[in-house]
Amino acid sequence: MLDGLQFSSPTELSVGSVLLNLACAGLLSFILAWHFQTFGSSFSNRRKFANVLPFICLTTVLVISVVKASLALSLGLVGALSIVRFRTPVKEPEELAYLFLSIAIGLGFGAEQRLVSFAAVGAILLILTVRSMISRKGWRPNLYLNVDIPEHTSSVQLNDVLGVLQEHTSRVNLQRYDIQGQTFSGTFYVDCSSAKELNDVQTAVMNSYPSASVTFVDQATIPGV
Repeated sequence: MLDGLQFSSPTELSVGSVLLNLACAGLLSFILAWHFQTFGSSFSNRRKFANVLPFICLTTVLVISVVKASLALSLGLVGALSIVRFRTPVKEPEELAYLFLSIAIGLGFGAEQRLVSFAAVGAILLILTVRSMISRKGWRPNLYLNVDIPEHTSSVQLNDVLGVLQEHTSRVNLQRYDIQGQTFSGTFYVDCSSAKELNDVQTAVMNSYPSASVTFVDQATIPGV
């Protein structure tokens, strides 16, 4: 099928141009990573995911810079990528959006569309920032909620605790669930839109389980998160 194609030798790349593209893409990718950590609402470990974005972006720049110089290399890339399989699923749509934006930055600078890439990414991040500030209104919703209920009995069920939390929060995600002797311990991510909602959660848990201990921790203040 490829007998009729004439493959020319790869065009010699300019090292200076590639390094400039890598530097520009690196700058934007680090801004993108900072933006995800600061304005993202994902329940995952945002810092760990953000650290991957520059690596993906710079790798994309290198790949596009190499394959654009030769049709043969482009066809070879198709075959090479056919063996790649992603084993870790992207759990949140927001993570996928930032991942695509990181790849888009790499594509733009790999194709040497520097001005367009800077303008487009700047506009996108500005729109996302405004949207995030309007929706949050100064409130940081990502919180760890630790619920400890001593003297655990069979009447204390995980579904019941989740039901109480779901009643008074925008979103709940179970992170850890332990039964140690007679003590029930649960760790959750909760999304509270206001301080009043946070207080309602505490009141509801204490009303349902008077002996419970309730602790809220902002995940952004935890080292390594």
